[in-house]
Amino acid sequence: MSNKDRKEKHVSFKPAKESHKNDYSNHYIHVGSLPQSHVSNVANPIEGYPKLEKLFQMKSEQIAQYTTTPFGCKVDIDQMVPTINYWIQNEKLIFDVVMIGCLTDNQFIYPLLTQLAIDKLVSKPGFLFIWASAQKINELNRLVNSEGWAKQFRRSEELVFVPIDKNSPFFPGLEQDDHSLIEKMQWHCWMCITGTVRRSTDGHLIHCNIDTDLSIEEKGARDGAVPSHLYRVAENFSTSTRRLHIIPARTGTENPVRLRPGWVIMSPDIMLDNFVPARYKSEIDKLGYNIPLKNEIQQLRPKSPTQKV
Repeated sequence: MSNKDRKEKHVSFKPAKESHKNDYSNHYIHVGSLPQSHVSNVANPIEGYPKLEKLFQMKSEQIAQYTTTPFGCKVDIDQMVPTINYWIQNEKLIFDVVMIGCLTDNQFIYPLLTQLAIDKLVSKPGFLFIWASAQKINELNRLVNSEGWAKQFRRSEELVFVPIDKNSPFFPGLEQDDHSLIEKMQWHCWMCITGTVRRSTDGHLIHCNIDTDLSIEEKGARDGAVPSHLYRVAENFSTSTRRLHIIPARTGTENPVRLRPGWVIMSPDIMLDNFVPARYKSEIDKLGYNIPLKNEIQQLRPKSPTQKV
């Protein structure tokens, strides 16, 4: 082989003169700054899309117009199941949107789901949002896929929430596996549906398809134990006004559970205990079970493509 051939076959392993500026995974290895902290449009992901911006604003104003008083129900974890069963049997309470769990460790979600008559608490059709860490979502996955559960609830969507850094109160640091090389910091949500609901035909039940499946914590917007984004996803997805949030965990005084208009929030650390079933049912009767459709929102919102016959 000639010297010329050897030079042509030689492969250089020298690093490129300019590295990729957006290689934030490599940046994290060298600097320790997590990739999600460099996402620039977390605060306003629809910036530059005027129609979506208008849709978000109109939808937010409409939701605020059709909300009940923000209710809090302060209950110890071991009394949650008896309290809710009492609501079901004696108060005849039922909810169209039920969210269980938040972004905190040491949640007792699995015992709650296995002991609670969840099929009687959620209407049919209805929607169930279950938030858990990456470690506990596998346990919940077995439950959701079990035969008895699958007959009552159909798993439809998976949502993911990522904290901005390890200093975030939403960082799931208590349940990390010491033998794992990779830290799992994301939170997962199973969104389950009771009954048969289709976006193309049931626009009066499920509405704006405007939220992404992945959300990142916004810098400087830590408003207690539950990020407002968790509520907005449920509010934008369903037009229902009967919403219940169950938090089977202690969040502490540093991460208080705040009330939210349009929701009944059950937690051992809720800031205000003001829930009265009779008053709630009276407000719902006046308000209605669903937010009415609005033509301007209907025209702007994304829709399922029509099937050609």
